[in-house]
Amino acid sequence: MLAINIDDVINVLNTCKPYLIALAVILAAAIIITVAVMKMPKPKKKFVRAQSWIAFLLSLVVIVNMICWGPMSSMISLATGNGTITEETSAEATELCEDIADEGIVLLQNEDNMLPLAGGTKINVFGWSSTNPVYGGTGSGSLSDAYPTVSLLEGLENAGFEVNQDLVDFYKDFRETRPTVGMWGQDWTIPEPTVEEYDKAGIFESAKAFSDTAVVVIARSGGEGADLPTSLDPAVEDNFQDGGTFGSSGLRYSDQKDDLDASKHYLELSNREQAMLDRVTADYENVILIVNAANTMELGFVEDYSQIKSVIWCPGTGQSGFNSLGKILNGEVNPSAKTSDTFVRDLTATPTYNNFGNFTYDNMDEFAVDGVNPNFVNYTDGIYVGYRFYETAAEEGFLNYEEAVQYPFGYGLSYTQFKQEMGELNVNNGTISVDVTVTNTGSVAGKDVVEVYYNPPYTNGGIEKASVNLAGFAKTQMLEPGASETVTVTFTEEDMASYDDKNAKAYVLEAGDYEISLRTDSHTVVDTNTYTIDETVTYGEDNARSTDETAATNQLDFANGDITYLSRADGFANYAEATAAPTNFTMSDEDKATFMNNSNYNPEDYNDDADEMPTTGAKNGLELADLRGADYDDEQWEELLDQLTISDMDTMIALGGYQTVAAGSVGKAQTVDCDGPASINNNFTGTGSIGFPAGVMIANTWNVEIADAFGQSIGKMADEMGVSGWYAPAMNMHRSAFAGRNFEYYSEDPLLSGAIAANAVIGAEKEGVYAYIKHFALNDQETNRTNQLCTWFNEQSAREIYLKPFEMCVKTGGAKAVMTAFNFYGTTPAQACSEVLNNILRDEWGFEGFALTDYYGVYGYQDADRMIRNGNDCMLVAYDTETNHVSDTESATSVKAMRQACKNIMYTVVNSRAYDAENLQTGLMTWQITAIVIDVILAAGLIALEILAIKKLKKRNTMAE
Repeated sequence: MLAINIDDVINVLNTCKPYLIALAVILAAAIIITVAVMKMPKPKKKFVRAQSWIAFLLSLVVIVNMICWGPMSSMISLATGNGTITEETSAEATELCEDIADEGIVLLQNEDNMLPLAGGTKINVFGWSSTNPVYGGTGSGSLSDAYPTVSLLEGLENAGFEVNQDLVDFYKDFRETRPTVGMWGQDWTIPEPTVEEYDKAGIFESAKAFSDTAVVVIARSGGEGADLPTSLDPAVEDNFQDGGTFGSSGLRYSDQKDDLDASKHYLELSNREQAMLDRVTADYENVILIVNAANTMELGFVEDYSQIKSVIWCPGTGQSGFNSLGKILNGEVNPSAKTSDTFVRDLTATPTYNNFGNFTYDNMDEFAVDGVNPNFVNYTDGIYVGYRFYETAAEEGFLNYEEAVQYPFGYGLSYTQFKQEMGELNVNNGTISVDVTVTNTGSVAGKDVVEVYYNPPYTNGGIEKASVNLAGFAKTQMLEPGASETVTVTFTEEDMASYDDKNAKAYVLEAGDYEISLRTDSHTVVDTNTYTIDETVTYGEDNARSTDETAATNQLDFANGDITYLSRADGFANYAEATAAPTNFTMSDEDKATFMNNSNYNPEDYNDDADEMPTTGAKNGLELADLRGADYDDEQWEELLDQLTISDMDTMIALGGYQTVAAGSVGKAQTVDCDGPASINNNFTGTGSIGFPAGVMIANTWNVEIADAFGQSIGKMADEMGVSGWYAPAMNMHRSAFAGRNFEYYSEDPLLSGAIAANAVIGAEKEGVYAYIKHFALNDQETNRTNQLCTWFNEQSAREIYLKPFEMCVKTGGAKAVMTAFNFYGTTPAQACSEVLNNILRDEWGFEGFALTDYYGVYGYQDADRMIRNGNDCMLVAYDTETNHVSDTESATSVKAMRQACKNIMYTVVNSRAYDAENLQTGLMTWQITAIVIDVILAAGLIALEILAIKKLKKRNTMAE
């Protein structure tokens, strides 16, 4: 999501242009009349002049009213909201923020038990980032300025550590000389001082005198609107001017030209950082490394320094989470987090590296928008995302696992030790459960995570299958030394089915032995059991999975593209071909023939003559409130929908930015929606909530109870702010470590992502707040996201990886709102794809609710008519654009789509907090009442002026006679 910017202001002015022009004309007329009467007799001259200005004032009042009660009405309503969060609720949220960080900061290494440190230890904290840490992300993921943040250094000091202030002052002074702002507010600089600058200030010598303990902080930021630089190529001289573009993504980046290494990228040590680390490790025998980044970095350098004893992964901590970092360092908190992503040694060798980023078609000039042709990205890696590739490739002998992976998925250390014992598999009507007993065999209390995986039978050249797949997980309560807890992990046979998009075109559970393993991470096996399927089960038309309303079958063949997908066959024999960078930048004639944007979409081409015009404007005496709690298919919905006017439907669809608008014909109240994956931020009133840690850190907890508490806290703060809809949680996949919004997405694994997100949705729903699960779907990079980005993928990867978290949110989380994605599926916009929005989301999964676009900037392809006809119900914009209103309101096909879209919107709204008795407001809003009072006063004033002018004219005429 985008926040309001200068483009929004320009569009608002364009919306009001006719009224502003009218005002200018009236003002000009008043001036002309005033000038024209200069030669009239004095009494008449003054009267006519007064009349012209009274007329101008009257016209001004009328036009202002037309603007306020017309195109600006909804925006004024949004801007006059006055809900505030109580101190008690904020305090509870701040405490939860630390609870999340307590369980979300991962201990990756702890040689010689260096951690925890003794209380009161003096520490030198090296690294410029120590004074400028990452709290979350930029864009919609940014934190509210209304609440103080606990800095990294404050978190250490609050834990009782004494920090070297000379180092702190050195970095703060250095910061003032460095550029820090990039595109969308991101700071892409890595402004570490040179060793010479350290030496000139005498920093290293004074630090040794201060303490023999060193902490090094390395941070990387990410955010909305751009992906992280995949290279630091200094080929273009102009790129090194402050504020210039940099890297393959065109991002802003600054550093000294002579310090750059073209072979490096943003997620490895810069030359200056490495030089600093060389010096620190030369001076200290015991070094602690803090990695403050949501994106996984290349950390292979850790093994080059024997002095680095401990490594901590600390993604964005939110408002107060750095207190948890201090508590982990001093041992007050025993780390229990597990990695939500795989840390690989070489990010440029991943299957996705060459097929992520900027690829532009060379034969699509006629569809260009603002001179930019449509773009594309090829998901050639198929289902082999993250650990699924590395575990499978290792089993196939394609790579050496230890050489490729440094820290596996699901990996994390503790200050104590645990023993896990796996029980027998219990099977009941297709549901599989396994009890795991966890015992704390160490000396301090702690929590542990139980991870259960499955390895399905694989036939060479058959359905693609990863050798390791997360089946379920659970987290223990706090266990004292010697204490045990038995947790149960449950999943179903259906969960182990693979999607066969080539032959069966359905989910298939193949016969054979399924290895069910208990692991401490995706690679380290504790114990295994075997589960045997005697006969292959195809979940086809007459045998849908138990959770599906209709059987899943191929819907997305049109998005396959003419590309080679990575296959496990013959030990990944096609790896080089499948993962190579694109060489063909020409869209095929066949696909090009299906490409539409606003330049060639005509709704009349898609009208159905058999459609009958629905009833509109009926007087059935119902109000939306009467349908609260009614089933989606209740007959009364049709009676209510008959009452809707064309105007009300059009406005409800067109103006869905940060709100759903009021509709008088059915007594629908306006509701307010707010942005922020880690908080609730009202862009109109400036009110915001406490900011929670980045989504990655929430996923690192592997704790669904914490996810539920997070969602409920968001819901409670939203309720107090008068907000009914939350633009979150976001659950696109960590397909690449370079994706700009990985901080707000959860993981590389769909099941972990879906479990965390679904529980966040459930938590928010407890407070009556509907969560817009986003960005639906395959919106896994920021580069070209609004430049008609054609995403090519196979249906198996879509269903098993990219759609899976959303499916879980609908089926187990009960989600009632969806935010669709900017990108295209093949040549079809995700915001206008009936195959996904209707056939999969609604028909298969049983979704009942409404779909909203991502920010409605038009972008050359957003068209309200096309979108509502294909299952996208509402446009995320608060003012008029050239395409957010339905263009065809005369055809039955279009009006039927409008009616359905409004039903979806109203079903969600009426079952939210907005229709709780204490919140419901369907009459005039406060600003409207105030405006009426002002209008009455102004009208009385204008009448008084007119009476006064007439009296003066009569008096002057009498005197003249």
